[in-house]
Amino acid sequence: MTDYGHDLLFGSFVTPVAQPARHGVDLAVVSEQAGLDLVTFQDHPYQSSFHDTSTLLTYVAAQTKKIAVSANVTSLPLRPPLGLARAAATVDRLSGGRFRLGIGAGAFWDGIARLGVRRLTTGQGISALKEAIGIIRDAWDPSEQAPLNHDGPFYRVIDGDRAPYAHHPIPIWVGSYKPRMLALTGALADGWLPSIEYIDGGLQGLADANDRIDDAAREAGREPAEIRRLMNFMRADLTSTGQGFLDGPARLWIDRLTLLALDHGISAFIIGGDDPSTLARFGAEVAPAVRENVAQARR
Repeated sequence: MTDYGHDLLFGSFVTPVAQPARHGVDLAVVSEQAGLDLVTFQDHPYQSSFHDTSTLLTYVAAQTKKIAVSANVTSLPLRPPLGLARAAATVDRLSGGRFRLGIGAGAFWDGIARLGVRRLTTGQGISALKEAIGIIRDAWDPSEQAPLNHDGPFYRVIDGDRAPYAHHPIPIWVGSYKPRMLALTGALADGWLPSIEYIDGGLQGLADANDRIDDAAREAGREPAEIRRLMNFMRADLTSTGQGFLDGPARLWIDRLTLLALDHGISAFIIGGDDPSTLARFGAEVAPAVRENVAQARR
């Protein structure tokens, strides 16, 4: 059994489509009304049918009061690290501490390259992410008042302005699947944010990935429990009898999410589908039951 002891979070995974214009905003409001803790948005600026996620997050934070917001996940190659750090801190301050930074090394490189960004190899992308996380954390450090300077293989910052500082310590959640990215997650991240549909090997693959993160954390002198384990469910249907992990009635969802929490240490469950009624039932029926099951097991 692997239970890292984090409080459970429940959230939504929203597609930032531009038509209708308020689609993502309305689903964020529904998520908040359902009692969910987190609303997240895909970040694919090269999709002409999508809103820009960084701008959308700001608007959503202004239209809600309690729910946390995050990209799922930010495409780093399209966001300079210092600019990303300052944007994140701005939204965090304006929202009263509700911003979370989900981030990835970059996928869909054809789309990324179309926006004028140079294409990186997989290894280069991982190295760039490692370098960027260092810059971002440096920029957020309130004990540092001097301008930020950095000269690395992928990023150069000269007398960069750190302000504004974040309202609270913003967690960095990394989307990762392969060994090198899992190792980076264990060494540097505050959380692991994959999608269950992309994890090879089912629950055994999940266990193996967790072990890689744990090993890398220990090698870096960290406790594995420092790293929150989150999970996206891109396909989630309370009415389906399909073969997806969350295809079935609420009782199936409750049993399977409880298993993931207690046996695999998952402490944040984020569902896709963009269906308001599913989000409402997720908050009203599933989340309280999973919380009670886990609390009872911990007792």
